[in-house]
Amino acid sequence: MRNGSLHRIGRLASVTLLDAILLLLLAAVLPGFSADGFGAALALAVLLGLANALVWPLMIRFALPFTVLTLGLGALVLNGLVLLAIAEIDYGVHVRGLGSAIVVTLALTVLSAVSNAILALDNGDLWYRHVVIRQLKRTKLAVESETPGLLFLEIDGLAHEVLRRALRDGNAPALAHWVHDGSHRLERWETDWSSQTGACQAGILHGDNHDMPAFRWWEKDRGKAIVTNHPRDAAELERRHSDGRGLLHADGASRANILSGDAPHSMLTMSTVLDRKRQGRLGQDYFAYFASPYGVALTFMRCLGEIVSEKASAIQQKRRDVRPRIDRGGSYPLMRAFGTVIQLDLQVAAVTADVLAGRPVVYTTFLAYDEVAHHSGVERPDTLAVLRRVDRAIARIASAVEHAPRPYELVVLADHGQSQGATFLQRYDESLEQLVRRVVENGEAKVAAATAESDESRGQLRAGIAELGTRPGVTGRAAKALADRQEKAQLPPGEEPPEIAVMASGNLGLISFPREQGRVTLEQIEQRRPGLLDELRNHDGIGFVLVRSERDGAVALGPRGRHLLDRGVVEGEDPLAPFGPRAADHVRRTDGFSHCPDIVVNSRYWSAVDEVAAFEELVGSHGGLGGAQALPFVLHPASLLWPDGDQVVGSGTVHRIFCGWLHQLGHDGYEPFRPDAEDPAFK
Repeated sequence: MRNGSLHRIGRLASVTLLDAILLLLLAAVLPGFSADGFGAALALAVLLGLANALVWPLMIRFALPFTVLTLGLGALVLNGLVLLAIAEIDYGVHVRGLGSAIVVTLALTVLSAVSNAILALDNGDLWYRHVVIRQLKRTKLAVESETPGLLFLEIDGLAHEVLRRALRDGNAPALAHWVHDGSHRLERWETDWSSQTGACQAGILHGDNHDMPAFRWWEKDRGKAIVTNHPRDAAELERRHSDGRGLLHADGASRANILSGDAPHSMLTMSTVLDRKRQGRLGQDYFAYFASPYGVALTFMRCLGEIVSEKASAIQQKRRDVRPRIDRGGSYPLMRAFGTVIQLDLQVAAVTADVLAGRPVVYTTFLAYDEVAHHSGVERPDTLAVLRRVDRAIARIASAVEHAPRPYELVVLADHGQSQGATFLQRYDESLEQLVRRVVENGEAKVAAATAESDESRGQLRAGIAELGTRPGVTGRAAKALADRQEKAQLPPGEEPPEIAVMASGNLGLISFPREQGRVTLEQIEQRRPGLLDELRNHDGIGFVLVRSERDGAVALGPRGRHLLDRGVVEGEDPLAPFGPRAADHVRRTDGFSHCPDIVVNSRYWSAVDEVAAFEELVGSHGGLGGAQALPFVLHPASLLWPDGDQVVGSGTVHRIFCGWLHQLGHDGYEPFRPDAEDPAFK
């Protein structure tokens, strides 16, 4: 105890001296800020340290709603006001106005972060220990227990084979350490046909992803599209799939997910952001993030750095003529900064607070890797740099476990992977929508097209705005108006639905005929839109097409054969053969959905180069079959049992395994994992 205290005192003294030196340097170069020698700079460093330790926790406790409603900008203003107040004491430091004070705060934050990293003086855990823990004890939120808690840390879009190489090559050093020391084991599992976050998380968190054919699909009975990462649609999907006993129902926490797993505590979770009945004061889930006085300032400066890095990476790809590549302009650099910096920082702080509060089970989704892989490629240099950042974030969460009121087991997983390749439009100079329009349009047919929300960070930003909109006040009303505008139905009131709707979910294409009730059959399509199915099945970029025949039932059509799924009969060459031994089971299952589109198209898979052709403009994609997109991973403690072999199929099976782990650890309300004869993982 004495050695630990001396170590902390020595570290604080070192940081204070370093801050004094940095303040002296800033006084020499920044206009509007001056210090009369090292003594004045040292005095300012000491007073800032005392203010941050004693005044900031009290201030942020009352100002938390203001800082959240201003998206963190209020914290920068508070930083400046604290510095101005200290400068009013006559000890040789002079600050000219609030603007100068904010500039000094930002500059000091950046220089301190760089210097602390170089000198290994990182003191971020002090804020969690002395501020967050104190707040939890004061409010009596921390729950002590001998039953181990379980943290599920999802890296969105990271395929099993990509992680294996990252462990080998030093791009996930923290996770590699766990594997090398034997504490964790790496396992692979297989998704359903719809290899995307909505369907996969519905299975993992609720044990059921039935009737979710893609990221986005048309529902004829509702007369509109449903989009997985729109808050109202996510809430509807959770209503359909939740039985009230999801993975997180027992006082668990959901952080930055699509669905909540029935968690009582949620933040940035699509299905709950519009829930006005949620308990708690505005921003209390963000307290751990704002507990650090310079957290917002550091995040702001890192966002600027990320934007510059993205621009440089895009220029480098063009200069080297790296292919495939897509345009990365517009608002994407801002969305990338949100997903890889802002949200990542918020998640680390929120999950750390959950750990220190002793929450029994927590699930969070890190979307940073998935976001960059979509636009840069699955293993491009800047993508792997972001993966290393996520690895460090996981290590930071793991380091908080020693201060928790209960032991914890950490599970790292992916909901799906990604497959790479030039897009369908790049390869063939026309999109799927344009192909359909070319074949069927006769001057009267109305064809509408929509791609899935490729910027997943944009969806999370939408969730944050919607979450603010549930709160009272002027800012809350403004946020609600913006969220309502974003959430308007795809079809304006009173407007007739299109004759044909073409949608995309990675390399999965969905074609529906919204004006025709029920599932339109193969025979009806051939009669009413002759040539469409032949054009699709014979296209070089399309692997197979799913339709339902009045005579033969579910049929997968390919260029040189067809697979009669209901009878298990193949005529000619099997179009499903390139997609693995379980492809027929996956496709047959989707055909049984009540909202299965009239035509489902899966792009071709070029196994020799491991590429697919996305129907969206994305370098890395997921949503269908072909390549690593359907083969994610689970990295789990060796003490938690995983079924033998490489046979875990479907996110619903993963849910049952996870519930079995909670039962194994001693949590009430969870069933042990008992594979039955109908479980595809054990056939």
